[in-house]
Amino acid sequence: MAPVPRPRPGWFLVALLGGMVLGNMDAAIVNIAVPSIQANLHAAGGELDLVVSGYALAYAALVVTCARLGEARGYRRMFLLGLGAFTLTSLVCGLAPDALTLIVARVVQGAGAALMTSQVLTGIQLNFQGTARGRALGLYTAVLSSSAVIGQIVGGLLISANLFAFGWRPAFLINVPTGTLLMFVAARFLPADPERRPGRLDGIGAIALSIALLLLVVPLVLGADEGWSAWVWVCLSASIPAFAVFVAAERRLTARGGRPVIDVRLLSRPAVLWGTVSLGAATSTYFATLFVLALYLQQGLGRSPLDSGLALVSWVAAFGIAGPVLARLPEHSRRRAAPVGYLLLAAGFAGICLTQWAGDTGGTVLMILLGVCGLGLGLGFSGLLAHLTGVVTRDHAADMSGLINTATRVGGVVGIAIFGTAYLGLTPDPGPHAAIRGFAVVTAALAATALGAAGSSHLSIRRSVEAVLSERQAQI
Repeated sequence: MAPVPRPRPGWFLVALLGGMVLGNMDAAIVNIAVPSIQANLHAAGGELDLVVSGYALAYAALVVTCARLGEARGYRRMFLLGLGAFTLTSLVCGLAPDALTLIVARVVQGAGAALMTSQVLTGIQLNFQGTARGRALGLYTAVLSSSAVIGQIVGGLLISANLFAFGWRPAFLINVPTGTLLMFVAARFLPADPERRPGRLDGIGAIALSIALLLLVVPLVLGADEGWSAWVWVCLSASIPAFAVFVAAERRLTARGGRPVIDVRLLSRPAVLWGTVSLGAATSTYFATLFVLALYLQQGLGRSPLDSGLALVSWVAAFGIAGPVLARLPEHSRRRAAPVGYLLLAAGFAGICLTQWAGDTGGTVLMILLGVCGLGLGLGFSGLLAHLTGVVTRDHAADMSGLINTATRVGGVVGIAIFGTAYLGLTPDPGPHAAIRGFAVVTAALAATALGAAGSSHLSIRRSVEAVLSERQAQI
């Protein structure tokens, strides 16, 4: 077999992380475009919900299966296929003549994003080791946080500029030249996939997992608009046995020597289980903040969409610093980064809550405290990501990639559903008084969630250390 060329790290990361930027930006940019879409296409409220949520639903349902596809068919091949599908459907979205076309294109675009972004962590795990992997994961976390905020800012600028009188359409069309350029970079600099071991994709597991995730995610996305009607609770209840069926099917396949969509034995390791829980909880606070802060600043305090997007610049900057800085710290310090970072995140949210009650509703203090939150989340996320990818072997790279992507995506949906619904329920009347009170209550709840993430990450790291010590004692 011919040797697989080693990647050129700089361009390698430009290709993979560029795909992450596109996928995450498009999840956020559509929120800014919704009013313009409604006016131009005369879309009904339910159609607008599907324009926004169709992307997230397809992504969440397929991301784990797509990670396994990368392992079976080659992560480079699947990344290029996903990027191509994403770029093509972005063109369809930008030229959509009606709401139905836009909805269908958004669903396919979400599937392309899932296929593309699920290969990023796998590519990093397979091609970087030691300190270089730490630096790459630091950049990964910086991109994960900043791209959603950049999407909101870019969307606001493009729609406000009304280029060529196209209204909302450039928010999607900008992906076409960008995606085409990234395809060239990826085709040129991603190393060829090595020969894959033979094996079939676990079709039954993929279908079972997709059904279970849809039963969980669909009601969380649409529940508030539907008034939390009976079907929402039926779907949420049905997701529990659906996940049980998936786990049982995967265990049977593993026992027969097959390759499941996810090796659920990983979740029997306390370090992986608690780490995944911590990751999902912490990520839920970030996506909830994106959603609630925009409502608070725009509807509550009367700020512009661009102002609300710029409010998170301090968060993004602090988050981006955390990963590269952490990579340069000694090993014992990096090990403590996750619980310490999430404690800092909790302190930032608690500070915001207290300043709201004290009457300081915006400006410099809010920006500083959002920066504290961003630094805390960056330290925690980077530390936990390095920890989770380090406790599994290369053979489980796709499993870990799928678990991490699912935890962050589902965590984001759950965070928006719970905290967003809570904020809307606390602010039935327009104006700053109700908004300030609602924002204070929600940030207190976010602080409690961050504390839970800190505790879970501590358990994950402690159990990992205990497992290593047990192995050493068994070898003596």
